[in-house]
Amino acid sequence: MRFVIKFGGVPVKDGKSIRKAAELIVDRYKKRDQLVVVTSAMAGVTDELATIASKLVEPRANPKQLIPEFMKRISDKHFEACRGAIADKDVLYQTTRTVRGALDNLQRVLTGISYLGELSPRSQDLVLSFGERLSAPILAGAIGSLGVSSKHLTGFEAGILTDDRHTEARPLLEKTRKLVHLRLNKILAAGEVPVVTGFIAGTKDGTVTTLGRGGSDYTASILGASLGVDEIWIMTDVDGIMTADPKAEPNARVIEVISYLEATELAYFGAKVLHPKMIEPAMEFDIPVRVRNAFKLEREGTLIVRKPKRIEGIVKVITASKNVSLVTVGGAGMIGAPGVAATVFDILGRAGIKVLMISQSSSQANISFTVDLKQLDAALHALRTEFAKRRIDWSITCDRNASVIATVGAGMKGTPGVAARVFNTMGRNRINILMIAQGSSELNISFATSERDAVKAVRALHDEFRLGRGR
Repeated sequence: MRFVIKFGGVPVKDGKSIRKAAELIVDRYKKRDQLVVVTSAMAGVTDELATIASKLVEPRANPKQLIPEFMKRISDKHFEACRGAIADKDVLYQTTRTVRGALDNLQRVLTGISYLGELSPRSQDLVLSFGERLSAPILAGAIGSLGVSSKHLTGFEAGILTDDRHTEARPLLEKTRKLVHLRLNKILAAGEVPVVTGFIAGTKDGTVTTLGRGGSDYTASILGASLGVDEIWIMTDVDGIMTADPKAEPNARVIEVISYLEATELAYFGAKVLHPKMIEPAMEFDIPVRVRNAFKLEREGTLIVRKPKRIEGIVKVITASKNVSLVTVGGAGMIGAPGVAATVFDILGRAGIKVLMISQSSSQANISFTVDLKQLDAALHALRTEFAKRRIDWSITCDRNASVIATVGAGMKGTPGVAARVFNTMGRNRINILMIAQGSSELNISFATSERDAVKAVRALHDEFRLGRGR
C-alpha cells in the first residue's frame, strides 16, 4: 500500500520522539508499503522563530544580544535531537552538518532583518520556514540510521508551487500535482523514503512561501492527492478527533468514523486536530484520512471518509472557538438600503479580514459577524475609516471576548427539533446567546456567547446529546 504519513510538532518534539517516528516508518517500509513522510517543526520552534523575528524589528532591539542567545538555544535543541534520534555515527555526522548549514543560513537571515528593521510577509515566510528545514533532515537521518535510505526535501523541492501571497499562499494545484507525481515517484521507485517539510512551498521562481500556520496537514493532503495514495495519516499527540476538547469536557471520547464534510466544519470551527484546508484535496480524490496518536499506535484513531457506512447520533462534536470578537454594524439608515452586506464585507475583504460567522436581522437594521481577536482592531479601523470617507452613519459596536460554539453532525440534516434542543439547553443553563447562524447544509448550528460561558456551554451540549463515554 501507499501512504502519506504526517507528523505534528509534538510527535517530533525531541530526539527520542523523532526516533520513535522513524521506527514506525521503517516498520511500515519493511511491510513493503511505499511511504511519503511529512514533518512539522519540532514543538514550539515555529513560535520561537516568530517571536525572535518580531523582537528584532522593535525600536530598542539589541540584535547583538538577541541573535546569539536565540541561535545558541535553537542550535542546542536541534543538535541534542540529532544525538537522541540517530545512532549511526556516520549518519549523525552528515545530519549534523546539514543542520549546522541551515542554522548558519537562519542566522544570516535574522541579521539581515535586524539591519533592515523591517519584517515583510516575504521575510516572515523565510524565517518561519526554518522550523521544518531543521526537523526534516533529523527525521530523514533517523530513518537512515535504522537502515532505510531516506531523502529530505522542502515542500517546494517536492513540487508544491504556490502564488506569491506570503504567509498564506495558495497552491497552484494542477502544476503542483504534475511536479509532485514526477519528483516523488522517482524517489519512491528508487526504494527511498522522501521526508518532506510540511508548511513550506515556493513560487515559480523559487521564493519561499508558507501555507499558513498548521499548514503541514495541507501539505500532506496535497501530496497524497497528487500521488493517489491509499490513506493519509495525520500523526498527533491525541487519540483522534474527539466529541469535544477533553480540556473542556473530561468525558469526551474518540469518534471512530466521520465524513469529510463534518471534518471540514470541525476544522473551521476551532477543532485544532486538522487544518481547515486539508480535507479538500483528499475529498476530491476520495482518499481516506486517518488521525492517529503517534504515541499509542495500538489505537486506530479517527477515519475520515466521504460517507460513513452509518451515521451515529444526531450531533457528533461540540467545538468552541476561542479568541473571537463579535462586531455589529447597525443603524436606521440600513433598513431597506440595498447593498448593505456587500458594502460591509467588501471593506473587510479589501482589508484582508477573515470573517468567521455572519448573522443579519430580518429587519435589516444590523449585521453581526465574528472575527479573530487578532484582526479586530484592523477590522474596526477599516470600517470606521471607510464609513467616514463615504459619509455612512452606521454605528459599530464590538464584544472583544466572545466564543463561537458549534454543534456539528451529519445526523442533524432533516432532523426536526435539533435547534430547539440546543437553545433550550443554553436557556436552562442560563447562558446568554449573542448571535446565531446555521448553514443550509444543516451540518452545524453555531452561535456566539461570552468567552467565560464557553466551557459551560460545551459541557451542557455534550451532556444533552449524550456524547460522552458510556453513552
